[in-house]
Amino acid sequence: MTRLADHAARRDHSRSLIAEAAIESFLSPDAAERQEAALTKRLDQFDRRMVRLERDVGISVEMLAVFVRFWLATTPTLSEPVAKAAHAKTAERYGAFVTALGRRLAKGPKLRQEIAEDVGVPNGDDSHARDE
Repeated sequence: MTRLADHAARRDHSRSLIAEAAIESFLSPDAAERQEAALTKRLDQFDRRMVRLERDVGISVEMLAVFVRFWLATTPTLSEPVAKAAHAKTAERYGAFVTALGRRLAKGPKLRQEIAEDVGVPNGDDSHARDE
């Protein structure tokens, strides 16, 4: 009864209306089919989100690997005095990087959108956009 009262209060309906709807749903011959359909729909949404997440993580890992290889190939080793000066500048540059990243995450285009535009793939993940 406590759960019924809480549920009725959250829905702003009477307890008798909630109980009547629950009993009707329980006794309905297609209640199990409706529940299965709703569950299947939710699982499909989760599956699409997981596929998109897996794709985005894969892109991130490859992007990091390409960057590190490029950086290692093009950055010369610094002499001791130059290295000390570079270390002194590190905190300032890192702070600017974190600030720029924060701005981009807050309002900028997502990497996924830029990649789709750059390689000419239509941003055809519109079916996934509905799930977000």
